[in-house]
Amino acid sequence: MTAAPNTTRPPRRLEDVPGWFPVLDQMLFEWFLDRQESAGTRGDLLEVGVYMGKSAIFLGNHLGEGERYTVCDLFEGDAPDGANRAESTKSYSRLTRKAFEENYLAFHDELPRVLPGPSSLVPAEVAPRSCRFVHIDASHLYEHVHGDIGAARDALLPGGVVVLDDFRSEHTPGVSIAAWEAVLNRGLRPVCLSTQKLYGTWDDPEEVQEALLASVRERDDCHLSVQYAAGHRIVRLKSKNMQAPPFPPSRHAGEDLGAADTEESAGRPSGAASAHSRPGPRRTRTRRIAADLLPPVLTRALRNARTARRAAAR
Repeated sequence: MTAAPNTTRPPRRLEDVPGWFPVLDQMLFEWFLDRQESAGTRGDLLEVGVYMGKSAIFLGNHLGEGERYTVCDLFEGDAPDGANRAESTKSYSRLTRKAFEENYLAFHDELPRVLPGPSSLVPAEVAPRSCRFVHIDASHLYEHVHGDIGAARDALLPGGVVVLDDFRSEHTPGVSIAAWEAVLNRGLRPVCLSTQKLYGTWDDPEEVQEALLASVRERDDCHLSVQYAAGHRIVRLKSKNMQAPPFPPSRHAGEDLGAADTEESAGRPSGAASAHSRPGPRRTRTRRIAADLLPPVLTRALRNARTARRAAAR
């Protein structure tokens, strides 16, 4: 059954969420985050610029117990200056906090901490040296990106990773200038480049680069090249018919969604949990012990498998 006009079908899979999150970057997010978790690295997550929530939903699947996840976006709020206002009106007129939150709650039981407003809020709201992974995908204007990179540098723990979106797109020269300026003058060290994002750190990247190179060389779905520029080793990656990493379906995966369902979803108050949302199952003593003893990657894989089984049983 097709959705009624002017209604939005809730996402059943991550790919149903509008937005730009290429398969290669899904693989790289997974690789960096899994590596941190396997090493026992703990820290908060931060995304600046969420659009409809696609990458935010993906990141939320890596939130560990006791970690904090913060997202920041203007949504439908007022931009801090005329140039940013024009940018938001042109490119993000459909973005609302309600749309983001409904998409996010289709996959997770709880929202991240949401900062509605310009990215200049981040330094005062995110503690210094608290984050292990920061994704910046907000304004494309140089002045804003310059500030976002500085905020990421201050927020990251030693060994933390920052990801800069749109660093090479022809329509985002402000991002390109700010990104490479950070590499040349502000201590940012590139780890790798995808076709859309720059992955970097303010620490020595050699160890993580070597691990990434070893991992990619075992794949047959990723083009790899290494170049050197201005004293930096640049690892370039490009998808070769790559498949997205497995991701649990949403709570709507087994539903036959018609007009009534979509109208009900569209009328749900902002920030409210889905009608299909329910508290997570109580953790038994055995599960608590397993969570403490098993490697984080295995624990998360088991959790994803349980989520998929529950969705299939609905």
